[in-house]
Amino acid sequence: MTNLYTRRVVATLLGVVAAASSSLLLADSATQARLDSIERKLDSRGLMEMSNRIEQMQRDIQQLRGDLEVQAHTLEDIQRRSREQYLDIDRRLQQIEAGQTGAPPVLSTTDTPVVPPVPVTSQRPPLVPAPAGAGERADYDTALAILREGRYAEATQAFNAFLANYPSSEYADNASYWLGETYYVNRDFKGALGAFKGLVDNYPNSPKASDSLLKMGYIYYEQKDWAAARQALEAVVSGYPGTTAARLANDRLQRMKKEGH
Repeated sequence: MTNLYTRRVVATLLGVVAAASSSLLLADSATQARLDSIERKLDSRGLMEMSNRIEQMQRDIQQLRGDLEVQAHTLEDIQRRSREQYLDIDRRLQQIEAGQTGAPPVLSTTDTPVVPPVPVTSQRPPLVPAPAGAGERADYDTALAILREGRYAEATQAFNAFLANYPSSEYADNASYWLGETYYVNRDFKGALGAFKGLVDNYPNSPKASDSLLKMGYIYYEQKDWAAARQALEAVVSGYPGTTAARLANDRLQRMKKEGH
């Protein structure tokens, strides 16, 4: 009788232990599932943060590249203005020298120098009119200065106004390019494409044509229009071999290839 009772107690205890073990296993499984879910969320959040940081870095790089292009253009502009000022001064000096009689003094019989009277008009240098397009150049320089200060919305207005007022200006191609840059920095891709494409179509021989095509390729890439991006970038590589624009275009083409586009 005692043995039967003992066996029943042992069986009951074993059942309790089995039930407890089963509960512990279920609890452990639930805990593991929760931990897996938390890890997935953390991984997803980390990837999103990393993606956002990469995009921000790309935007910063684009803005820095635009700033460098502005500085390079500014240096080129200063050098050109220095040459123009030198030529203008030289031209004015030649005009002044041409307006003087240059007659030597006349000696009398007593060897006393007698200087002939000089006409009043010869004492005044001729008036030199202001160079043609002075207002045009001033407006262009003003728009460029606004861009250098990072006031992109105002620079957009200034370059648009310049192109409206001086459609045939010798600076129209550069103004079109910088207009595109103001749109591009603000990620207004539609406006940027219009400006860059207008430059390529209207000024195919401009030094800024290759850069405009390159930026068009970048914009199409941002818009995931892979066919248009490839067409623009390949046009830079084939049309402007050996240039910085061609190298950058080829780099982006290689990147597209690696990404499977």
